[in-house]
Amino acid sequence: MAFAPAQARTPAAQEPSLEVTQLVQRAIAARDNRGQAFAVVDKKRARVHVFTADGTLRGTSPVLLGLAKGDDSVPGIGERPMAQIRPHERTTPAGRFASEPGVNTHGEDIVWVDYDAAVSMHRVRTANKADRRLERLATPTIADNRISYGCINVPAAFYDGYVKPALGSTRGVVYVMPETESAERRFSFMRTPPPP
Repeated sequence: MAFAPAQARTPAAQEPSLEVTQLVQRAIAARDNRGQAFAVVDKKRARVHVFTADGTLRGTSPVLLGLAKGDDSVPGIGERPMAQIRPHERTTPAGRFASEPGVNTHGEDIVWVDYDAAVSMHRVRTANKADRRLERLATPTIADNRISYGCINVPAAFYDGYVKPALGSTRGVVYVMPETESAERRFSFMRTPPPP
């Protein structure tokens, strides 16, 4: 099926980038999402886009990402206490992830993106006021959207209105676009010719 943005829900300033649009078109053409709802995290623009199984855009939002730039998780990072994770290791890994709903150690519902690396998509946490996470999400720049240990933080209203209905009760797919290499290197379906 064709990629069909829900333009009534998404102002032009928040439309997916050309790179996201191409990824969605090729993923749908290759049936890479296997008939499941999916999300695309655009790390370069610090945004998440949530789609139905047929590629219809449901919503988009700014996100907070891992403090450090990079597309790979440090081996074994999911087994370490957070206090032992150094700033340069706090990356949001890129790739295709089979997501699944879960619960964190605080009893909050989350969407696991990479369980082994302890990376999830969840509501932004505001317990540490010094992090200014809500303020970071509200600024027009992406320069301050790097603060997490690698998890993808979304506004609570967006999580409850878009992420949870699409990915919070069943398995899905999360595509995290790379920032240090090409999408073609991370996603095999991007190496095939685009659909007509």
